[in-house]
Amino acid sequence: MRVSQVLASNMKTWGIDRVFGIPGKPISPMMLDLDSEGIEFVLTRHEAGAGFAAAGYAMSSRKLGVALGTSGPGGTNLLTAAGQAKAYNLPLLILTGQPSASDSGKALGQDSSYFGTDLVKMFEPVTLFSARVERADLLSMYLRHALERALTGPKGPVHLCIPFDILMSQVEPFALSLPINIPQAISPNAEEAIPLLNAAQRPVLFLGKGVNAADAYEEVRILAEHWNIPVITTPGGKGVFPTKHPLCLGNFGLGGTAQARDYLKSGVDLLIAVGTKLSDMTLSGFTADMMPKQVIHFDYDITFIGKTLDVPTLPVLGDAKGNLQRLIATAKASSRMYEAAATLESPLPAVPEYNALGELSAAFAVKALRSALPDDAVVFGDDGSHTFYAIRHFDIVEPGTFHFDDVFGAMGHAIGYAIGAKAARPDRTIVCLTGDGCAMMHGMEISTAVNHRIPVIFVVLNNGRLDMVDKGMSHNTGRSVGAIYRNPLDTAMFARSLGAEGVCCRTSEEIRAAVADAVKADVPTVIEIMVDPLETPPILSRLLSLD
Repeated sequence: MRVSQVLASNMKTWGIDRVFGIPGKPISPMMLDLDSEGIEFVLTRHEAGAGFAAAGYAMSSRKLGVALGTSGPGGTNLLTAAGQAKAYNLPLLILTGQPSASDSGKALGQDSSYFGTDLVKMFEPVTLFSARVERADLLSMYLRHALERALTGPKGPVHLCIPFDILMSQVEPFALSLPINIPQAISPNAEEAIPLLNAAQRPVLFLGKGVNAADAYEEVRILAEHWNIPVITTPGGKGVFPTKHPLCLGNFGLGGTAQARDYLKSGVDLLIAVGTKLSDMTLSGFTADMMPKQVIHFDYDITFIGKTLDVPTLPVLGDAKGNLQRLIATAKASSRMYEAAATLESPLPAVPEYNALGELSAAFAVKALRSALPDDAVVFGDDGSHTFYAIRHFDIVEPGTFHFDDVFGAMGHAIGYAIGAKAARPDRTIVCLTGDGCAMMHGMEISTAVNHRIPVIFVVLNNGRLDMVDKGMSHNTGRSVGAIYRNPLDTAMFARSLGAEGVCCRTSEEIRAAVADAVKADVPTVIEIMVDPLETPPILSRLLSLD
């Protein structure tokens, strides 16, 4: 069999029903063999969109996502998607092409080898494994290495570059099983956290998006309830804990709540961090009087443990779910009666629902969106002030229904992620919350959703600017440069030009009506919401200094 046939056959065995990408000669055999195996090739509008969609597919399906890109720029366009998947710890297999290996060393168009645009080296910093398959008989071993790195331990993207002549070469057929039953790494010292938890007088549970990656929703709930620990989520951790739970204090940092800030200032003696590296984005606005006396840090990687908060720290390394299960079992912990951590009601925004010109507040737009969506709707927040409004004001009913990355932060990635997620789970309501700036970067992927009949709901908050940059720069320096569009995007018209339903909303009532229609629609719907361009988003704890 050809190498391309063997790859397609294995993907079919792994249960993959969609692969995302843009074709080109070096990878064209893959298109034909995927089709022969009954695997749908989703033609995206940009390779970055393919990588984003494949990662969203992996997140939603809990399977391996696969993205294809041709040689040269086809591969380099996937680099951003690889970096974003790495930040989310998502298993993504990226396959790129290259002109024939037999011609290496000659002057070649879109050369991806050592002599041209070396894709293997370029992908190394943004993947867990990157290699070039230079002989057909190496495919089985290299693919096995790639799958093991993608799917075991801290998951993430991997990359294989396969020259055209190797892809066309004959090879003995083989079938690789996905390494999905490999035991996760469990720390031998997890129980050392128990006496610290028992002795704590004012603890706090600090949850990041790693709780999503570990599927540890039930474990963190038991941990919180058994020891009566108030819960704060990071921006990336939005969605891992119900916001109406009596122990929930909301988010800290960008988009954070007054309850979370005030509790951290009240003399925390133990901070339990799960699924967060405690980055500067996570701790934006953190002050000296918030420093805890002790930290317990659950993470797979020790690299950043103890580097941000200079206090005694107990590292618990390995899989967060497994380590929490071990801790819970050892302590015989279970759900029990607990006291509320704080008042549950967050104050309404300081601004009214509409300004003097009748323009809608983005905060109220997010509240209207929440009221109209089903409780189990899955929302992918893009990177910008639109999502920080949601971090502050969008209630989480079911854990695992909101996804956002506050570390790598690729603008426009949520558009592709939502498409891939809906392709994997057509039974769920999938929503992309994005902004006009993100839409102008990757909004063409709406056409992908239209052409492949993937009915995502795209919600675009439009204020005619790169709002987070504009407001942050203005707040910190007194002026803003280069963040406002002279000719703003007409998002609804743009959506209709791509074949999607496009509706423009200016009131909360219009938002609720549009969402109700979109939930029932069998085609992609773009809901453009015109919001107050001068409203101050909840992001100003992130400081900029020109000193």
